[in-house]
Amino acid sequence: DTTRMPTITKTRKAELIQEFGKASTNTGSTTVQIALLSERIGHLTEHLKGHVKDFHSRRGLLMMVSKRNRLLKYLQTTQVEEYRKLTEQLGLRQKHA
Repeated sequence: DTTRMPTITKTRKAELIQEFGKASTNTGSTTVQIALLSERIGHLTEHLKGHVKDFHSRRGLLMMVSKRNRLLKYLQTTQVEEYRKLTEQLGLRQKHA
């Protein structure tokens, strides 16, 4: 269908950037990227519950999860406290090294 909703609205994206980036212009920080990916992953997971055979979206989901895991791994090695705080806020499982 051509009238599909965006995965994240502009206002929600701005809220996430403000919350996790500490400034509205800090869009590229690792924490903001992880938060935005987590939001998109949640939306796509819900979509796939109703559309079981949507394999193209499933591939996109797997790529997003992998990217989030790489970013989390980077954050864990560089800023351990920030990593712990972020996983707590987003409700993600912490990987133990």
